[in-house]
Amino acid sequence: MRIGVSLPVREMAGDLAAIRDFAQAAEDLGMTHLRVPDQVIRPDSGHLHEPFSLLCYLAAITRRIELVPSVIVLPLRQTALVARQSAALDVLSNGRLRMGVGVGANPAEFEAMGIDFHTRGVRCDEQMQLLHKLWAEPKVSFSGRFHQVTGNGIDPRPERGHIPIWIGGRGVPGDAVVRRIGQWAAGWFVLASPEEYVDVRQRIDAAAISFGRDPQAIGTEAGVAVVGPREGEWRSRVSNWHGTGLTHLCLRTLGGGLAVAEHIEKMRQVVGELPIENEGLE
Repeated sequence: MRIGVSLPVREMAGDLAAIRDFAQAAEDLGMTHLRVPDQVIRPDSGHLHEPFSLLCYLAAITRRIELVPSVIVLPLRQTALVARQSAALDVLSNGRLRMGVGVGANPAEFEAMGIDFHTRGVRCDEQMQLLHKLWAEPKVSFSGRFHQVTGNGIDPRPERGHIPIWIGGRGVPGDAVVRRIGQWAAGWFVLASPEEYVDVRQRIDAAAISFGRDPQAIGTEAGVAVVGPREGEWRSRVSNWHGTGLTHLCLRTLGGGLAVAEHIEKMRQVVGELPIENEGLE
């Protein structure tokens, strides 16, 4: 299992030196990936950097760690612009982007952006299809419900010809999300419980097979808080998730009231006490 960590960006706020130090320490400790959150507009979002911009900064000050926005609210954004931003980040980071996407759950955000909240799911499906084409092809022609592209493309494109898209959603995903994961996703951010996970995984596998895909190609990632009310459980929770066959895990030092300088020390402590082996950076 590959074990990464969430960047406690809200708690570090405008302290760019702390953000830099945490990212570099995570890489030095062998964390495989670094996750950052997204919000476009919300009254209670806290101090939150725009994820593509922040990850470009992190790409310049790290060398190997995977960079993971989790998750970009895709229907809030223009698809061609997301293709351009993500491709640029992937090129600048030497292929280290794993892009999490979701449909969002806050109608006020969609109202502020002038986008229909009720069509966000079908819009997201179409966006993922178009993103894959824009990343792979120099000239794209595409006709859909929300997009019309005729002989246009982006440059540069990802050198690997694609960017892995992982899908996130709250709780146990409904049928539409399961289908979306099975059809388009390289992975799923698990917000279900370990007890719910097995059933959901079986549903995703069946959806993947229905689209002619290998279910084993779809990764899974859950999160474990190492501070806060469940701090005493983190070792057993890591072991339990490992037992489910999860491919990735994300540790969280945020939400426990740590001072900015304490996050790195907590991460070091946890890495030294991991009950399983971290696959680690190559």
